[in-house]
Parts: sequence; structure tokens; C-alpha cells
Amino acid sequence: MSETPHRYTAAMADTIETAWQDRWEERGVFRAPNPAGPWADPDAVATKSAGHLLVLDMFPYPSGAGLHVGHPLGYIATDVYSRYHRMLGVNVLHAMGYDAFGLPAEQYAVQTGQHPRVTTEENIVTMRRQLRRLGLGFDERRTFATIDPDYYRWTQWIFLQIYSAWYDEDAVREDGGRGRARPISELVTLFETGERATPDGRAWAELSDAEQAEVLSGYRLAYTHEAPVNWAPGLGTVLANEEVTNEGRSERGNMPVFTKNLRQWMMRITAYADRLAEDLDRVDWPEKVKTMQRNWIGRSEGARVRFAVTGRDSQIEVFTTRPDTIFGTTFMVLAPEHPLVADLVPDAWPESTKGEWTGGAATPREAVDAYVAAAARKTDLERQQEGKDKTGVFTGSFVTNPVTGEQAPVFVADYVLMGYGTGAVMGVPGEDERDWAFAERFDLPVIRTVQPPADHDMTTAWTGPGPIINSSTEEISLDGMEIDEAKAAMTRWLTERGIGEATVTYKLRDWLFSRQRYWGEPFPIVFDEDGVSHAVPESMLPVELPDVPDYSPKTFDPEDDSSEPEPPLGRVQDWVEVELDLGDGPRRYRRETNTMPNWAGSCWYYLRYLDPANAEALVDPANEEYWVGPRPETVAGAPAGAVDPGGVDLYIGGVEHAVLHLLYARFWHKVLHDLGHVTSEEPFRRYFSQGYIQAPAFTDRRGQYVPAAEVEEHLGDDGELSFSWQGQPVQREFGKIGKSLKNMVSPDDMYSQYGADTFRVYEMSLGPLEQSKPWDTRAVVGSQRFLQRVWRNVVDEETGEVTVADVPVPAQVEPVLHRTIAAVREDYATLGFNTAIARLIELNNALTKLDEVPREAAEALVLMLAPVAPHLAEELWSRLGHEQSLATAAFPEADASKLVEDAVTCVIQIKGKVRDRVEVPSDISEADLEALALAREKVQAATADGVRTVIVRAPKLVNVVPV
Repeated sequence: MSETPHRYTAAMADTIETAWQDRWEERGVFRAPNPAGPWADPDAVATKSAGHLLVLDMFPYPSGAGLHVGHPLGYIATDVYSRYHRMLGVNVLHAMGYDAFGLPAEQYAVQTGQHPRVTTEENIVTMRRQLRRLGLGFDERRTFATIDPDYYRWTQWIFLQIYSAWYDEDAVREDGGRGRARPISELVTLFETGERATPDGRAWAELSDAEQAEVLSGYRLAYTHEAPVNWAPGLGTVLANEEVTNEGRSERGNMPVFTKNLRQWMMRITAYADRLAEDLDRVDWPEKVKTMQRNWIGRSEGARVRFAVTGRDSQIEVFTTRPDTIFGTTFMVLAPEHPLVADLVPDAWPESTKGEWTGGAATPREAVDAYVAAAARKTDLERQQEGKDKTGVFTGSFVTNPVTGEQAPVFVADYVLMGYGTGAVMGVPGEDERDWAFAERFDLPVIRTVQPPADHDMTTAWTGPGPIINSSTEEISLDGMEIDEAKAAMTRWLTERGIGEATVTYKLRDWLFSRQRYWGEPFPIVFDEDGVSHAVPESMLPVELPDVPDYSPKTFDPEDDSSEPEPPLGRVQDWVEVELDLGDGPRRYRRETNTMPNWAGSCWYYLRYLDPANAEALVDPANEEYWVGPRPETVAGAPAGAVDPGGVDLYIGGVEHAVLHLLYARFWHKVLHDLGHVTSEEPFRRYFSQGYIQAPAFTDRRGQYVPAAEVEEHLGDDGELSFSWQGQPVQREFGKIGKSLKNMVSPDDMYSQYGADTFRVYEMSLGPLEQSKPWDTRAVVGSQRFLQRVWRNVVDEETGEVTVADVPVPAQVEPVLHRTIAAVREDYATLGFNTAIARLIELNNALTKLDEVPREAAEALVLMLAPVAPHLAEELWSRLGHEQSLATAAFPEADASKLVEDAVTCVIQIKGKVRDRVEVPSDISEADLEALALAREKVQAATADGVRTVIVRAPKLVNVVPV
């Protein structure tokens, strides 16, 4: 089509879109009124009779590369959902902030000397521009970044609430359950009055200040602890397990990672393990995400059993989920970090020691020390890899089986982790595949305690059900029992004799909450001369980051246990060494020089969206209760009778954050709830996991990725595609868009070539939101053509005049219009945006066929299009004569009486091939339709020799089969 002055092109889209974005901001169109606080507007809140809605996006990190086309998928989806509900009269709060502390900016600071704040703020400017250009309807007043002191003041405040709290397992909650956080001051009162005994039985007043502090540290929900951690010397910081690859290297930077014991801040998230698992039943989340969280928590019921160390006055305690298999224990394995390892090692090997048990060492001490040192250089992920060859070494000691009295050798092996269970495992090779592999490796006996089926490969362990065998003594016999019955009987027997008891354990470990870096929230903690920690008074918050002379953290030598890392904050002595009056007069203190991980700021940002201008409180109670408080109705999918836990109404984000971010946020929120700071029990009542957008990526002959934008495409004579980069052939694959695959596509390119609305329509039409889908820039033009056809149905491309007519909607279009309205309302409400767009295309095509487009139909189409293509819709709505923005205009409602067509087109087939069509009443009977079809001229001509059968599907199909 030739250029016309008023054609909807990318240039026109740019003009329209930027103009409407300016108007929205000037008019505060997306500002959501609060019931209280600085932005209180009770009258506006009261007029929102349709209720209120809090919609949330995953907190983005402002990368230097800016957005790629995969990032906006979730942002567009939440925007469409929010815009639709505003048109229903709902008070919608949709805001965006920036998770701005992070390692990339600090690494850049190390390389260039530029302050990470400068880098980060420049990146925020870029990302904010890109998001604004997309036309997202955020309440711009509520935007903040985690690096803002006014924000991290409250992050520090929350940390102090957690630090100043303990978990009372016996406290009764409002819901009747047991266990909740209480202020640490209440625990002190219990110690002072003697209602709770101190660990050593002494009176509280007899303990020194340092001793009292040590006791309280054992209860605090935030505490310091000497812990083995993943240390990356090249990055100069501790990494969480999820930040380490299976190859034992850092996910960012691909640096080697070692294990190092360091004093760390920890969060006692394990105290909430049961509640974190059980309350998943109360939220509306994808089942796969709930399963991921439950598996991470890893609740296991079983028994603790104590094995006496032969010839020594000590015991080794193990946790087992299968106490029924204790008769099959032929060895024991300790984690290299187990505190008893050093005490178990004799001067010489016992006579019964087998050669493969020693690791070739002359003495047990030499063997064990070498093995422990080697294990320290591995990450937990490396040690837990499936299929990893089993390694280990004999300690030189034995334990006595408390049931059979048999001796079992004690090994050290790195596949056992100190953080799970007790750090000790009883080896039962007959019923455990890992134990079987270990027994084979070290020539240890196998005693089966469960009868395998007849067809089982007897050279492998049997982990399935079956009757108990080989499990009896004079005191107890499990033989013949099924597994569950045997577990219960064995646990009772152990408990009665004081050598074991039923217990529950978890894979979940306390949250390691320290980073030895500069670019993070400072801890609001100081230490006195005795090393006792003290909270900084709230009046002194925020504790701001000082400038430092050097951003490079001093690392340590992995081979030298005496060397220690030095965080950058440790170099600012006039900040570290400080004189404060904490209530007992001025004293000298030393600040904490570690910083919080970037998880901290992203744990609670949704709460600050509710009240970001509030300088007196985290959030006004009235605002918290209004936006996220519990409601009378239960959450979809929750058990009958379950109480709504409150939380964000809709949270959309990628599944890569579905475990740790959500788990950490839930923990913080539950602590805040227990302490009375929020009414809601869960942060996110509904979570939706979006899919990825995947784009072509290309690898050269070395398997290295090359820039996708520089790859050339070739079409061979045989019709096959091939690809090359700099003249060399490359292979194409599809993967998640990102820097690592060098296949980023910038939304800026889409804005300039097509406009933001076309980009929005294309992303939302790719397929179901929860599924991953391929990106194809060439296919974007299809979405552009759809919007151009909508434009032409309203505006004359030559004159720019509105062409709609004030005429009734034709009878053949009226049912299509109202069916579309009904279906699109359902699609928007259920996040079915791709099908909503398909229905709008169908309606628009129906209008295109008319000689003149009725105003009623055109306006309904524009209103329905508005959530997904808001700029074009606003422009058309304005040209149609409306002065007010359609952002809060009423969404069309379907007339039920017009959903049924008066007439439909019936297809008539002869032997399955279409030969005729006829308009028939929509309620025609099968008999009447058959008679009508047989009377048609084309049917009679084809059935001159008679009719074998007639298949009728009233009112739309008749298939006639001649003789």
C-alpha cells in the first residue's frame, strides 16, 4: 500500500504513544488512592465500589544492557490485567521499583573505580525510559530503588525486628496453631523470672552480659554463626548454593569456589519450616511451584538414633527416615565437617582395616586430614552431584549398633552434608542406592532388611515396598511386618530404651545472610569490646554506606586457613569505629563490615509500594489492611474452611525465582505478621509463573555463542536454511534471550520499527502466558497489520476524518460483537490474552466487511483493545469524540439476549466435500435441516441414484452420502 498522510505507521505510532504517555503522567491517570497516609483519598477509595486490586511484577535489576524483548512479557501482562480491571471500576495499584543492589555494578566499580551508585542510577534511567516507552500504567509516585537510603532504612528496620525476635514453639497463634515469633525482651523476662531455665541451669542474674548475649543468640531469628560457606576468591564474597554451578564455579564470572569457615549472619528460617510448607495450601499458586518449595523445605519424618562409639565415651547421633532398616546398618558415614571427626581418629590403623579404607595413608590422622582438606575445596553442589563416584576414608573407629550389638566402621565421606540431619548417616546398602555404591567401593557387607520382588536385580539395592526380613533379636522382631508398621515399632522400641526418638528434620537450612562486599545494605549492628552485638537505635537509621577508597574485597588464600577476607567497609576506620550512647552512656563500638545480600531489599518491596511517602512507619496499618489484608472469601484452590491469608492479588514472574525469593519473602512476612506489623499472613495470595520468550542463538564450530544480530541467513537451492557468521558456518538453536547466548533483541528496536502497541500485541498474542514461545522479529508485522486495520475501520487514511456511522449494528454482526465482549472479558480476567487478541481480530475482520462501521461496534472494539494497545485505543477514543481518557472508561458488557445468532450459515457437504451453503435459523431442528438440504439443487443432482445416509449437525453442518 502506498504511503498516505494519515496511515498508521511506526512514525505515527511514535507520535501518538509518546503524546499519550505524557498526558497520562500529567493527569496522574494511574495514581491509586490510599485510604490513609500522605496520599489518602477516602472519598475516591469509597467510590471504587468494585473493590481494589494490588498487581505486582518481579522486582527488576537495572542491568547496564537494559531490557531485552523477553523482559517485558510479564510487565505487559500485568499492565493488561490492571488496565482491564480499572475499566471495571476497580481501584488498582500497579507500581514498579528497582532491585538495585547487586554484584555487576560492584564488579564494574572494581574494574573502573566508578562508584556503583553512579553506574546503577544510569542503568535505572535507561530502564525507566524503556518501561515508560512501553506504555505501562504504573503509579509513578510509588517508584523507588533499594539503594535509596529512605528505602533501605526500612530494610534495616525489618532486620532489627527479626534480630530482636525469637520463635516460641509453644505460643498459640490466632488460628489456633502453635509457634510464632515474639520479642526477645519477652524471652529475657522468662529467663529473669525463672519460667524458662537457662541452658546451664544458672539463674539469669548470675550470667555475665556476654554470657546472656550468647544465650540469646541461640534464640534470635537473626544471629551470627561460624559456618562453612561457598567462598569465591575471584569475586571476594560468599555465595549462596544457588549462585554456584554444578562445576563448583560462580554462576556470575565463572570463578572457582571453595568452602571456608567464616562468621556469618544467619536467618533462622528453619523455625518457620512447617508453616512455610503447610501454608502453601492456602495460596493460589501453580502446583509445580508449590512442589518446588516443598522439596526445598524437604520435611522428613523419622527418628534420631544414637550409636555408641566403640571404646570411647561418646555417641554419634543419626537421623533416619527408615528406622526399620537399622538391622541392615553395616557402616556409618560422617560429614567432613562433623565435630566428632577429629576425636575419632586413633594413632594407628586397627588390625581389621582393609587396604581400600585407608586412602593409601600410613596413619588414620594423615588419611582423614587429607580427605577433609580436599572436601573443603568442593561446594555442596559438587558433593551432591548425582552419579558422582563415591569417595571416603576410614576414621579408624567403630560404632556399636544399638539393636544388634554388631560393630560397624565409621567413615568420613563428602556426599554427607553437615547442614542436613545430624551430619551422620547410618549406611544401609540393601535399601539405599548411594549406600550400596559406597559399600561396593569399600568392600562392605550388605544385609537386606526388605524382601525384594522375585524379578529384582540382586546386584542392586531395593528401595521399594515389601515384607521386613533379617530384622529380629531376642528383644524385638520386625520380620514379616510392612515398612510403615516396622518403622513405628522400631521407633517405639528405641524411645522406650532412651537410645532414640521420633523427630522431624528438613533439607532447609538457616539462611546465610552476609556478603563480604561493599554494594549492599549495611547492617544496623555494632559490636562492643567483648564482641557482643547490639542493635542500632531506630533513631539512627538509616545506617548509610560510606565512600570507600577501594571497592576490591581482600580475599584469602584457600590453602591457608589462617588468612581471612576483608570487606571493603573494613577500610573506612572512621566509619567502622564509632562512639555511641545505646542507653548506658557513650561507649566505643565497631560496626558490622559485611553487608546484606540483595535478597534483603527484594523481600518486602511490595509493602513499600503501599505507602512509600510514609516517613513514620514501614506502612500505615490502614493501607496494609486495605491492599493486602485478609478478605472474607477463600483463595482459589485452598482447602475447605481455610482462612484467606491475605497478600498481593496477582504476582507474575519467572519460575527462576519461584523458590528462594518467594520463600525468603514469605519468611520475612510471617515474622512481621507474628510481631503485629501486618495483618496478612502471606505476601502473595496469587502467583502466576510466566513462560520465557526464546530467540535464535548461534554457535560456531567450537561451540561458542556468536552475536545473533551479526549472523547471516542463506536459503539453498534445496530450500534448506543455513547460517554463517563472519563467513564461517554456525549452528542455530533456540534459547532464553540473554547476554550469555548473545541473542538479545532490544525493545527500543521494536519501538522504532513498529511502535510499542504493536510490540505489546505481538508479545501477548504469542501463546498462553505460562508457556515459553519463540521470538520472530519478522512475525511482528502481523500484529502491526491488525492495528492498521483497526485504524482504517475508524479513520480515513487520506483525510484523517472519522468514518464510523451512527447506524445500528447489522443483525449478522450483532451476535459476533456480543460474543466477543463476553469472551474477551473472560480472557482478560483469566490471563488468556492471546485468545482475547484472536477474538478482537475476528471482530475487526467482521467490521471490515461492512460498507460502514457502526459507532457502537467501533467504540466497543476500541474499549476492548485498550488494555493491550492502550495508545492507539486512546487516540481513536479521543477522535471518536470522547474528552476523558478511556483508562477508566466502562468496559463493554455483553447483552445476553444478543449472544445467540438469529441465522447461521450451514455448510452442506457431499461425501465430505463442501458443495453448498445456506442461511438457516439458529434453532432449526435436525429433521427440518435435513429436509432443506436434500431439497437443494446441488444435492439433488448429486443424489440422483439415491441417498445412502445423511449426517446432520444442526444448525451448521449436513453431510450427504449418495448411493
